[in-house]
Amino acid sequence: MYTYKLGHRLFNSSYVWSRSYSFKASPYPGQDSKQQIVIFGDMGKAEVDGSNEFMNYQPGSLNTTYQLIKDLKNIDLVLHIGDLSYASGYISQWDQFTAQIELIASRVPYMVGSGNHERDFPDTGSFYENKDSGGECGVLAETMFYVPSENRVNYWYSTDYGMFRFCIADTEHDWRPGTQQYKFIEHCLSTVDRQKQPWLIFLAHRVLGYSSGEFYAEEGSFEEPMGRESLQELWQKYKVDIAFYGHVHNYERTCPVFQNTCLQNASNHYHGIFKATTHVVVDVGGAGLADFSPFKARWSHFRDHDFGFVKLTAFNHSNHLFEYKKSRDGNVYDHFAITRDYPDLLACSFYYCPRTTSAS
Repeated sequence: MYTYKLGHRLFNSSYVWSRSYSFKASPYPGQDSKQQIVIFGDMGKAEVDGSNEFMNYQPGSLNTTYQLIKDLKNIDLVLHIGDLSYASGYISQWDQFTAQIELIASRVPYMVGSGNHERDFPDTGSFYENKDSGGECGVLAETMFYVPSENRVNYWYSTDYGMFRFCIADTEHDWRPGTQQYKFIEHCLSTVDRQKQPWLIFLAHRVLGYSSGEFYAEEGSFEEPMGRESLQELWQKYKVDIAFYGHVHNYERTCPVFQNTCLQNASNHYHGIFKATTHVVVDVGGAGLADFSPFKARWSHFRDHDFGFVKLTAFNHSNHLFEYKKSRDGNVYDHFAITRDYPDLLACSFYYCPRTTSAS
């Protein structure tokens, strides 16, 4: 445990000090101890007294924040995958957001991804030419939140936590084959030592996998265009356990799916060799909810139209628990467990077995 204070030097050379804070050092890569990770997207901020006069769009954010604070002793790391404050260029709204998460971010690592409301603006180098960032162009998020990227303007990075390897993509920059980011994604997935870090997780703001959100369905894509077509071979080849997304403000879990096909029936318990990646939309941190398509694809297993977050618990190198909790009460509404040994990860998976011949 580490204890620290924040200080500010005044003009008369005296100091003003904050109260004491504390945090626990991260486990080393591969450490065999219980590790608990919270993941969500699109939270935003709100006022306790209901006085929000700007972007009153995140009604569930306070409940999500309260649930995390309430359970903070059982949380080791938070991953907020894009659309953080919805400040749209107003610094006071960033102050409101950082004050809201202070009790969390001062105690455990608060890692973030880049979303359209942090980065996108015309003629600024973002992949999308909309005005969702209000002119911030990623500068405020990149300055306020440290991430271990080689170039923080490119907000993609990998981070290891005990038995987890997290590969965080930046969907506001091009991710397609041949790009710098595609090379990063493959390098992040391919270099993990699964004997030390058996739990391999991919995260991105926009849905690069599967979603039956209404606006994707209307486009006929059920994903961000050019999303899984570019990356699904990598997820399958390197045996990504779970891929998480934001952007679509609802919760949805798929079966283990590859090329639109369930390679294993959806379940509450998976064991044995890896079959395919489970995709999860968990964009329910607090921003206004989005509707589902009335059509439910075969790969869509569980859908929910409410605010919440996901909690991952690695008990050891062979046992992992996924829980979807609602912000209203903190109770579990969807879950599954994975039981898998290191030799299982070495076994070839569907589409990626060594090529053989019967020729003598």
